[in-house]
Amino acid sequence: MFRLWKFLKPYAVPVVAVVILVFFQSMADLSLPTLMSDIVNTGITNGDIPYILSRGALMLLVALGGSACAILAGYLASHASMGLGEIVRHKIFTHVAGFSLHEFDKIGTPSLVTRNTNDVTQVQMTTLIIMRMMIYAPIMCVGGVIMAVSKDAGLAPVIIVVMPILAAVIAVVALRGFPLFRQIQKKIDRINLVLREALTGIRVIRAFNREEDEKRRFDAANIDLTRVSISVNRLMAFTMPIMMLVLNLTTVGVIWFGSQRINVGLTNVGNMMAFLQYAMQILFAMLMAALMLIMVPRAQASAERINEVLDTEPEIHDPARPVPAKLRRKGYVEFRNVSFHYHGAEEPAVSGISFTACPGEVTAIIGSTGSGKSTLINLIPRFYDADEGEILIDTVDVRHLTQTDLRAKIGLVPQTAVLFSGTIADNIRYGKEDATDEEVRRAAETAQALEFISAMKDGFDSFIAQGGTNLSGGQKQRLSIARALVRRPEIYLFDDSFSALDFKTDARLRAALKKETVEATVLIVGQRVATIMDSDRIIVLDEGKIAGMGTHKELYAACDIYKEIVASQLSEEEIA
Repeated sequence: MFRLWKFLKPYAVPVVAVVILVFFQSMADLSLPTLMSDIVNTGITNGDIPYILSRGALMLLVALGGSACAILAGYLASHASMGLGEIVRHKIFTHVAGFSLHEFDKIGTPSLVTRNTNDVTQVQMTTLIIMRMMIYAPIMCVGGVIMAVSKDAGLAPVIIVVMPILAAVIAVVALRGFPLFRQIQKKIDRINLVLREALTGIRVIRAFNREEDEKRRFDAANIDLTRVSISVNRLMAFTMPIMMLVLNLTTVGVIWFGSQRINVGLTNVGNMMAFLQYAMQILFAMLMAALMLIMVPRAQASAERINEVLDTEPEIHDPARPVPAKLRRKGYVEFRNVSFHYHGAEEPAVSGISFTACPGEVTAIIGSTGSGKSTLINLIPRFYDADEGEILIDTVDVRHLTQTDLRAKIGLVPQTAVLFSGTIADNIRYGKEDATDEEVRRAAETAQALEFISAMKDGFDSFIAQGGTNLSGGQKQRLSIARALVRRPEIYLFDDSFSALDFKTDARLRAALKKETVEATVLIVGQRVATIMDSDRIIVLDEGKIAGMGTHKELYAACDIYKEIVASQLSEEEIA
């Protein structure tokens, strides 16, 4: 956890101010019992009213000063701890933004969400308490012992007996609590995963009448979290009564032994009352320490999970000396004996892939499910890095380009259309932030989206719900295509981006695309032969390897796998 404290550097001044204010608050609290003892021993015993009033006024001023310090320290501590949370969340988000897809696969999206919300909250709340109590509790404990002994050393054995008991209780809580708090964070991860899957997959769940199964799965995760939480709460429920019992027995012990010492003239009422208050301050300081030890293990578990994210180094980095933009050609894509396998996979997803795609050409990739089509597309913008071979853009290895420069050359339309909450125009401009209204309209027209956009009440200002839930699959795909078109990149990557379109819209869209992409390199992953049969080059993949390459006619004549795909989709008349 303490590694995260380096993020408090911007708040060094408030933190130092909190330490100073807490110190003065502690001094004020420690002086109050002595002032009260003086009033009882001198003022009340001698009937000295002026002395009582003067000492009472001093006590009031000290109490007000201590309260003012406490309030200001609380404000500054809150400011610093919330600032820490803001900085840590920003660090996590910016660090995760640089992850390759491998890191996302490894940690998991639900866990990353939990770590950036729940875990950060745990750390910042514990930081708030530590800043207040880390100084206050030790001063009150040590200072209370010194002041109590100075008032009546004969009552010191009462405290000497009690403090080890409290220390033992605190130690047991810390040792038992830490593993339980670690489990709680993992259980929260699990319940977030189940909940996220249930909410995002609600259509599939309802379509297959699996609501009851999902309820049982959620209940299992929920009960698991509840079980561990109950164990923690039982530990806390056991702790506080023990603490209060020890506290009350200490009070009884001080009064019992103190009254006997007063009876034989070894002390007086004022000293006994001061000793009792100092004893309470000592015990409350230990209770504060117990509270910190209760919260710190959970915060420590959260901090370790945060550090795990921050310590995870992305596999994909920008080169130390990237190739300058002025040396590049425009839009050439070349694969040279490229192989790649996913983490944990026994066989490579693609192997020995070599081909070239040039500007003004359309290169299509087709194959059975799992043959590696989308994998090839994901390797070009470096979502993953190839294990073997080279991928060249404009004769330069993609690993020698900065990720920003590389992806600025690419317009990607992913397999699953992803839209963001906002207007239709905002989503299209996601591809080019400074796109004019005319550019947005032209991209929508080319993507065959203008018709349904114009039919909407607010046109391009129509609001899109989160995830595009108020649009059909075909509408989302067309907006996703428009987003890539408005960018006017050198390379277009269409990853099965026409699957939700009817044949008529598909044909119109491909005809419009030819005019817009005449100087660009186009790579299309397709499942439908009708979508890709007019391409300049068709690559047939089978089990991650190239089974054939050529035009539609060449492949139909020479490639059995392609012939089977065509025969399964087209009639003899359409083939001819």
